[in-house]
Amino acid sequence: MKNFVIIGISDNPEPWFPPEVLRVISAGRVFSGGKRHHEIVAPLLPKDARWIDIKAPLDEVFGQYSQLPLSAEDEGKIIVFASGDPLFFGFANTVKRRMPDAEITVCPAFNSLQMLAHRLVMPYHDMRIVSLTGRPWQEFDRALIERTGKLGILTDREHSPAAIAQRLADYGYTYYNMYVGEHLGNPELERVTALSPAEASGRDFSMPNCVILHADNVPARPFGIADRDFALLDGREKMITKMPIRLLALQALELPRRRVLWDVGFCTGSVSVEARLLFPHLQIEAFEIRPECEAVIRENARRHGAPGINVHMGDFLTCPLPLLRSAQAQAEAPCARPDAVFIGGHGGRLRDIMEKVLLYLAPDGCIVMNSVKAPKVTTDSHQLWDEACRELGLIQEPPTRINLNDHHPIEILKCRR
Repeated sequence: MKNFVIIGISDNPEPWFPPEVLRVISAGRVFSGGKRHHEIVAPLLPKDARWIDIKAPLDEVFGQYSQLPLSAEDEGKIIVFASGDPLFFGFANTVKRRMPDAEITVCPAFNSLQMLAHRLVMPYHDMRIVSLTGRPWQEFDRALIERTGKLGILTDREHSPAAIAQRLADYGYTYYNMYVGEHLGNPELERVTALSPAEASGRDFSMPNCVILHADNVPARPFGIADRDFALLDGREKMITKMPIRLLALQALELPRRRVLWDVGFCTGSVSVEARLLFPHLQIEAFEIRPECEAVIRENARRHGAPGINVHMGDFLTCPLPLLRSAQAQAEAPCARPDAVFIGGHGGRLRDIMEKVLLYLAPDGCIVMNSVKAPKVTTDSHQLWDEACRELGLIQEPPTRINLNDHHPIEILKCRR
């Protein structure tokens, strides 16, 4: 069994450690950490110390850990230096996941967001934390949509303060004050800057850094977007799922307990945008064959502050449908099969679309579609739906029927395996 002592440090080139930690370091033989950590602690290490760099791929790093012989002299300890608090999105979590039988002792320092809050004299007990270090935007987007008033963000080179500021501007979240901390703990390089998203966009910040977003007055989240507020396809008002119908369809999809929503034939994207704002925990994949609809859905997502909708253009029946996730996202939540599917348009190929959906649909998933009861139509969409469900062996639930103003009756159809 391996024995890890994981010691948190800041960016200070002359670190201070309590006596008990110094005793552990002086008695150690095997040490590990990043390149910057090695530069900081090198003067403190014993002359015969072995150093294992923590760098990608981590499989090689943990392979070296596993091959180390247990020594009675140093009790088989691997002494690891990590930034801040090793249990705060830190390396201790990685060790626990990869070597669950290892013994771990943690000697934490303040994490970077704590240090930034200290510099600002800002209480942080109510701060929500999001890590963008090697992670997608999903949780950051969710925090924005949920109108988080105080948000601490761990960054990386791709998700830099400037990139964060640009995302805020793109989706209308410009009411935040932005605080950037660079090289926190380093007396020579440390810098804390307060600025607006517009001032931070396009600006260079040195690594390592972190960000706190704070807003005193956060607008309320909408519940139901007025139809007039959507950008339309060629100005055609009939090419949008009306708000009451939209909300009933989302209710039928049981989205509070779902994880992945597919919107097939999104047109203006009103269903995807509404779902994103009401249920920001969802992964939303939107599909449309008409190329002119791409600009429309992206405009509506920006207009209503709905980042994170994944748009796929092309024929749903011919485009390949892998897990539709990045490798990092798959690692965090491997199951990306849809458990809710809304069919907004089918072009007369409803059965084929439903058959393809069933190749991916989660076992407890459901499919929902709206059907207009129009007169003088020989084969309406409800009939196509009934035929597809019968041929594919799907179980239908009783439809919900609604009449809006002078329009034709609309039925909300739902089925499952």
